[in-house]
Amino acid sequence: MALLTLNNVEVVYDRVFLAVKGVSIEVPERGLVALLGANGAGKSTILKSISGLLKPERGEVSRGEVSFAGEDILALDPPDRVRRGIAHVLEGRRVFGHLTPEENLIAAASMHRDRGHVTALIDKVFGMFPRLKQRAKAKAGYLSGGEQQMLAIGRALMTEPKLLMLDEPSLGLAPFLVDEIFDIVRSINADSGVAVLLVEQNAAAALDIAEQAYLIENGRILMGGAAEVLSSNPDVAEAYLGGNHKVDYHAVKHYRRRKRWLA
Repeated sequence: MALLTLNNVEVVYDRVFLAVKGVSIEVPERGLVALLGANGAGKSTILKSISGLLKPERGEVSRGEVSFAGEDILALDPPDRVRRGIAHVLEGRRVFGHLTPEENLIAAASMHRDRGHVTALIDKVFGMFPRLKQRAKAKAGYLSGGEQQMLAIGRALMTEPKLLMLDEPSLGLAPFLVDEIFDIVRSINADSGVAVLLVEQNAAAALDIAEQAYLIENGRILMGGAAEVLSSNPDVAEAYLGGNHKVDYHAVKHYRRRKRWLA
């Protein structure tokens, strides 16, 4: 059963620029879905259309439907979408640098009135991220990039989401930290049953943990299906996974026009 459904969604900025063009995707309950594509393809815009964060950037969903747990959520404000169970971890982590990790977690728990429940959630997050517990009293601005990403994910988990949306969680991290972050994402999905919609440029790492994946280019979904099917596609491998041989782009005239995107 689909937890999240986007049906023929279009997003316009400043009522002029069409950034997302007829996108339809699904995220199953307890599913782990990757959304792949290059910079500027429309990945982050899709996440913001789900979380309701388009308006501050003068964007809007001009067409289509966004349904969550069977409910049309386009008319809901971002806080109401959070209360429905949608958590969005923005690109670049964006933790509150002047607060400690513990204070960051408390700041995300305003929807909970029971202090005992908030304490239990903090303990659960620190159990998932032992490194954060060790740095619980340090200022978040002094944490490493990997620790800040863990804090951003932990802060989202304080809302007890049904859907966790992650925008480029590997950005700017060393390879060993990327592996650790993706192991954590896989664990959250498998152990807590939280559905994950993962936006990533690191296609190899994303396809390694995802069950389903979509490929977006220039605001359109070009391909979707099982992650292993996309991994085995020769054009996807060449463009996003490094390929097995080098292409001399100077010798291949009009390469982009010739790209086949075989199904």
